[in-house]
Amino acid sequence: MRIGVFTALFQNLPFEQALDKAVAAGVTAVEIGAGGYPGSQHCPVDELLASAGSRSAYLKAIHSRGLILSALSVHNNPVHPDQAFARQSDEVLRKAIRLAQMLEVPVVNGFSGLPAGAPGDSMPNWVTCPWPSEFLQILDYQWNQVTIPYWRELGAFAEAHGIKIAFEMHPGMLVYNVETLLLLRHAVGPMLGCNFDPSHLFWNGVDPVAAIRALGDAIFHVHGKDVYVDHLNVEVNGCNDSKPYQQIPRRAWTFRTIGYGHDVKVWKDIMSALRLVGYDYVVSIEHEDALMSTDEGLRKAVSTLSEVLMAESPGRMFWA
Repeated sequence: MRIGVFTALFQNLPFEQALDKAVAAGVTAVEIGAGGYPGSQHCPVDELLASAGSRSAYLKAIHSRGLILSALSVHNNPVHPDQAFARQSDEVLRKAIRLAQMLEVPVVNGFSGLPAGAPGDSMPNWVTCPWPSEFLQILDYQWNQVTIPYWRELGAFAEAHGIKIAFEMHPGMLVYNVETLLLLRHAVGPMLGCNFDPSHLFWNGVDPVAAIRALGDAIFHVHGKDVYVDHLNVEVNGCNDSKPYQQIPRRAWTFRTIGYGHDVKVWKDIMSALRLVGYDYVVSIEHEDALMSTDEGLRKAVSTLSEVLMAESPGRMFWA
């Protein structure tokens, strides 16, 4: 496995300066935003689609620094009830898939998206329980009339271009846990899997090791991000929390640098589970720690991952 970084944390820097920061931090892979919520500051998508020379220079800037491009990321909502927003999201996603093929990047990361609760609604609707009974009607509409048909068609487009789609299982999206990820994967096909981010699973009470074992070869990419669960707040109000991220002392949970939410043994178990199911790609650090600078947070995350990640092949069991 390799340590990588999602370059969104360097969005204030030009592309090559961001690559230099990544190298200085000690990573060997970069994940780059190609539109949607992360933006595309480091990926001029239209220019790269149009010019083989631009693509060659782009990859040379990455590879000459000893880096690989692990994924393009487009986190958006192509099943949004605002049709203009949904069309724009779909267009950005399809461009990223085409570009990933041209750049020989195997995976595009993103979200499943979240539809409206019924035809004619203007806002997405996230259902968290089965009662009152209209909630089940909402879920039936979201899954069977909107999300599965959309991703079946988009999945076929991705497969035709030789690209895998990796969803981050994110609360507030229709795919937010192992069960929903596997439900959509079963309906769409094996080109759809997950970008495994333990942080959101932690605060939902999920054991990442158990999740990894259940997902198996559906894991296409991994995010390195931790979360601190504030049990004093959880014991009063539970884990679902819509307070702004800046209100850290009042929140149920807060994103942290790896090792500042869960100890090194937890992360060792996660890495061992990934190896057990055959994952041997990139762990891409996503820095969203409000208590640390980007430089310090990345530096500490790299240090912890360097301790827990297994970079070498295990080799033959000479003792067995």
